[in-house]
Amino acid sequence: MYQSFYGLREMPFNITPDPNFLYLSPTHQEALQHLKYGISERKGFIVLTGEVGCGKTTLCRHFINEVDDDKYEVALILNPRITESQLLKTILSELGETGTMSRSRGGLVQQVNDLLLKKIEAGKDILLIIDEAQNLTFELLEQLRLLSNLETDKQKLLQIILMGQPEFKEILAEERLRQLRQRILVHTELRPLNRLQIEQYIHHRIAMAGGQGIPFFTSWAVRLISRKSKGIPRIVNNICDKALLSSYIRSSEVVQWKDVRAALKEIKTLDLG
Repeated sequence: MYQSFYGLREMPFNITPDPNFLYLSPTHQEALQHLKYGISERKGFIVLTGEVGCGKTTLCRHFINEVDDDKYEVALILNPRITESQLLKTILSELGETGTMSRSRGGLVQQVNDLLLKKIEAGKDILLIIDEAQNLTFELLEQLRLLSNLETDKQKLLQIILMGQPEFKEILAEERLRQLRQRILVHTELRPLNRLQIEQYIHHRIAMAGGQGIPFFTSWAVRLISRKSKGIPRIVNNICDKALLSSYIRSSEVVQWKDVRAALKEIKTLDLG
């Protein structure tokens, strides 16, 4: 509704994980460098954690886009609420296996091993990325640990990146997962944005959407957004989207404190509804 009024090419505050809109705050840059370091040094297991809405999936998609397609092949699992056999079949499918899949778990593991060896022989490094890792069962985590044991004389066949919410750290701390925990050599965490970063984040997304200084968020508007969002980008997006609508209704190019307050009231009404 307000897109054409502000002369924007697209909506600036959608909550979809579009890597083109990624704002690389210091915490996001640090996490990205950890991911790059982990795969370049073949560290095996890499863990990325962060609060809901902090941008883990967006960062992951940006990371995948930066990965050299000639060197790496990526298997991405977004919903890990599956069985061990389904996990193995998904890995095979993601890596391009089109043949008949074994009905036994042992047979599937052998198929994964054979496929990984073919990829390695073809000069590929294989990355398995699993989102929402806090939903992985103990049995799935144990299956992943066993997959990480697949190797040649010189290298691991599979590198695994687990992305999850903060409670995933508590899961990994359980005694029964000590063998898996010992294999995690890179662990990085996304932290919420501070007020200055939120201001930069807002300007960045507007610029990426085609805005040239318009719409403009006042400092008081940013302060209120910062306080209410607690630095979580997804919440910032939700507030900014509705604040822009309020500003548009006033036919104003400036988003003021009262527009953010109106946005917060609408969000609260929707939550209660």
